[in-house]
Amino acid sequence: MISIAILGHGVVGSGVAEIVLHNQEGVAAKAGDAVQIKRILDLRTFPELPYAHLFTTDFQDILQDEEIRIVVETMGGLHPAYDFVKASLLAGKSVVTSNKELVAAKGDELLAIARENNLNFLFEASVGGGIPILRPLDQCLAANRVLEIAGILNGTTNFMLTKMIQDNMSFADALSLAQQLGYAERDPSADIEGHDACRKICILASLAFGKHVLPEQVHTEGITAVSLTDVQYAAACGGAIKLIGRAVKDETGRLFCQVAPMVVPADSLLAGVNDVFNGIMVRGDSVGDVVFVGRGAGKLPTASAVVADVIDEIRHMAVRKPLFWGPGEEGYVADYRQAAYARLLRFTCEKDAQALVQVGQVFGDVRVLSIPGAPEAELAFIAPALTEEALEAKLASLTGMTLVSGLRMYSA
Repeated sequence: MISIAILGHGVVGSGVAEIVLHNQEGVAAKAGDAVQIKRILDLRTFPELPYAHLFTTDFQDILQDEEIRIVVETMGGLHPAYDFVKASLLAGKSVVTSNKELVAAKGDELLAIARENNLNFLFEASVGGGIPILRPLDQCLAANRVLEIAGILNGTTNFMLTKMIQDNMSFADALSLAQQLGYAERDPSADIEGHDACRKICILASLAFGKHVLPEQVHTEGITAVSLTDVQYAAACGGAIKLIGRAVKDETGRLFCQVAPMVVPADSLLAGVNDVFNGIMVRGDSVGDVVFVGRGAGKLPTASAVVADVIDEIRHMAVRKPLFWGPGEEGYVADYRQAAYARLLRFTCEKDAQALVQVGQVFGDVRVLSIPGAPEAELAFIAPALTEEALEAKLASLTGMTLVSGLRMYSA
């Protein structure tokens, strides 16, 4: 019998306990050994639960128990999760976590400690919740050289943008609805400002390209500035606005990694991923584009991915899993300002022949867009691909025009 401990009895931690306790036979059959929860760490007490006797408020009860072979961390945040996970690995216990913030910030260090101690550190649930992505990326697509990963990595923002697109709902109303339905937290900043998606693309990029990518290296924009007018202009050019996390290597080997709202064309594999669903596209040099779609969060979907990692670790008690990446380095992630994107640009200006002539002189051929009810003093068009520096230079040369918004156009 394999004894495990769970750190945190919140949404995911309680889901892990529920799956292990209610499906003991199935878990044991897949793991090849019986699994018992020996301890659950939480500052709260749950006297009404049938397993209330398993709770402790002292991490040392878990760390010093030699019978506990696997520690499941579902606390979230960096501290004390990082300290507890590191101590567990150093004490000879394998670890499973769903904590994206921890893996994005400390993944290379914790993987190295696990390797040095012939242990496993697995975190499938940290990116896609119940969507299997890390294991396929590491194993099933191992024969490929990954060229790009791009995805809708946050279900809350995707739900909000879907409501804005399909129901003509304002940003504020879409956020309020997401909070009412439990998709968004009371403090939604991690979602709407892009931090959650940033952590996930860091993990994906680190695994796909072999070196650690830190969140602070990734230029991140959220959806707080996206308006209904932006949504309407995106539709006018045959696209939909999605919050995209993207990591791509160019022909020189530079890694470009960023998170931003982008206009995704209708023919993209990501365009039809709506509501709370996530979609992750992996482009390999041999397999082409592969897309993984599903609910990126939720108690049981995420907990099922955690328990799957527990089962995997039990199967590999005597041998390490190959999952690994090395430390990052200065300059590894290129300056996002050097990446070129076509743009959907919207200005307030006198919309006359002179303005169009000026736009043509500065940007060359552009596609002018129109939507019903647009103000007379508004001009929107698709500008050709430009780097940030080149775009800023062109914008500075315009006279009598004020930029209202500029959205990147996603292209394969």
